[in-house]
Amino acid sequence: MLRLALIDRLARHTGLLLVALACVAGGAAHAADAPKPKVVQDPYYGDALFQFFQDKYFTAITGLMASQHFNRVPLHADEAELLRGGMLLSYGMHREAGEVFARLIDQTATPDVRDRAWFYLAKIRYQRGFIDQAEAAMQRIANHLPPPLQEDRVLLQGQLLMARGDYAGAASVLDALAKDSKVGVYARYNLGIALVRSGDSARGMALLDDVGKTPSTRATSEEFKALRDKANVALGFAALQDEKPEAARSYLERVRLSSMLANKALLGFGWASAGLKEPRQALVPWRELTGGGPGRDPSDAAVLEARIAVAYAYAELGAYGQSLDQYRDAIGAFERENVALDESIAAIRAGKLLDGLLEKNPGDEMGWFWNIQELPELPHAGHLTQVLARHEFQEAFKNWRDLQFLAKNLQGWSDSLSIYKEMLANRRQAYAERLPKVRQQAGQLDVDAMARRRDAVAAEIDKVEADGDHAALADATRRAQIDRVADMQATLLGAGADPDVAAAAERVRRVAGALTWQLAQEFPDRLWGAKKALRTIDTELELARARDAALVQAQRDEPARQEQFARRIAELEASVRGLIPRVAALSVEQQGQVQELAVAELTRQKERLVAYTMQARFAVAQLVDRAALAANPDEVGKP
Repeated sequence: MLRLALIDRLARHTGLLLVALACVAGGAAHAADAPKPKVVQDPYYGDALFQFFQDKYFTAITGLMASQHFNRVPLHADEAELLRGGMLLSYGMHREAGEVFARLIDQTATPDVRDRAWFYLAKIRYQRGFIDQAEAAMQRIANHLPPPLQEDRVLLQGQLLMARGDYAGAASVLDALAKDSKVGVYARYNLGIALVRSGDSARGMALLDDVGKTPSTRATSEEFKALRDKANVALGFAALQDEKPEAARSYLERVRLSSMLANKALLGFGWASAGLKEPRQALVPWRELTGGGPGRDPSDAAVLEARIAVAYAYAELGAYGQSLDQYRDAIGAFERENVALDESIAAIRAGKLLDGLLEKNPGDEMGWFWNIQELPELPHAGHLTQVLARHEFQEAFKNWRDLQFLAKNLQGWSDSLSIYKEMLANRRQAYAERLPKVRQQAGQLDVDAMARRRDAVAAEIDKVEADGDHAALADATRRAQIDRVADMQATLLGAGADPDVAAAAERVRRVAGALTWQLAQEFPDRLWGAKKALRTIDTELELARARDAALVQAQRDEPARQEQFARRIAELEASVRGLIPRVAALSVEQQGQVQELAVAELTRQKERLVAYTMQARFAVAQLVDRAALAANPDEVGKP
């Protein structure tokens, strides 16, 4: 069904667009009612849907808005607004989309549908980071949500409070929800974080531990498993900070080796073993990190820290020579990585990152639904992992890409407007050349004279009908027969009283009678045909008069229309000329912002390298001093 397909696509692309809005658009009485199939009746709405399902979202929304402006989708007005609102939301235009949804909701929705609409709109706004707008949407929700969505609403309320830094308030809201509900695991995780940050560490850690121990039979989805890993990593590092290495190790060993947090968990597990004075055990996860296996990116922060951790473990085991070698290897690796980071930063600032991403991930149109699929060829593409993982970079890059599309689109419009100007000039020239000829032809066609001739014919037909003059409507054949009979009668009239003449005259009389009878029989059909021809003449005269009037009207209107087109083209040309430099300036500004986001992330990695290098050099100095003292014990205490 078309509407369900439309809602499903919007929901998949915007995160959580409202299924209940399908009912809003159709004016359904209840959100749970299955919407009926609906045939597309407005061709322009069908065209917008075609473009939408072809992933041509910019074409779809611009075409749809133009059709709405000219009132071309009256039979699908609400559905068209729903589609427009969903695409506005996908472009991040939350205020405009919110206005669309609010209008649809207030006009046609029942209370339960209205509450669903505001809830999902609040959720989408929260996911986009618009906390104020999300809270405003939450305030519009009454008490008509079904129990499952009511639980989601409480969870969302807690998340909003946490986003505000009100952890105590979030804990109070989430407390009841965490005990028993279908969203309990998410509520417990959020409640645990809220309690820890609000000062109730013991209770918060207990809740996080409960999430971290969720059996695999319950943690079936990847999202659920990732949440469990996240809880265990949080518990592990919290325990390390509290100097509880045994507990930290028990938490961290629950993390999957295939998890996105596996590197951090392995690093923490090693430090937990070191805290338990088991350096040999600590070497196992640390060597796994530095071994260059799958998923162990050498530029990863956990892998870099593991390099000096391995050297530290060898020192703890008394293998000072190996420890010194490891520290020196780590310093060399840090220096090489630092140079590589400088090269990556230089490439980014030279524009190679953005140009490469655009080249490797082409797209005909702008849109929020587009994602990065392939990495560009840079000196050290591995550095981009941390950069591309950041939501801020993804959104900023999409904005820059959209500006590039708009710049290309505006240039295309500029070229098109030049073509339109040429077309208008050709049209004006053709009009000026054809007008005299058309006027001459119109002058030769005297419609009034033809109308007078028609009236004369009509009067003659009326007279024929009134007089019953059957011969008047005879065709050429009958007319020849009438003339021949008349000639024969005239000839016989002057032939005398011969008996043969009398016999011939009788035969001619009978022929004349037969001819008169045939004309009388044919007269109704011939009269009907004459009147029909007269009606055809009337129709043609009306068309001639209409064409004549249209010609007169065109002579008055066409110059004005041409002038109107010229003004419209000039206005659009001025608008496009004004927008091109603005978009170019915004594109340069956005490019700088995107590049600085990437550079900032790589700079943070450089800062970590500086810290690790200082630690390694200090450790090397200590080991060298220790070796010197061991070789010259008599030098101890001397200045």
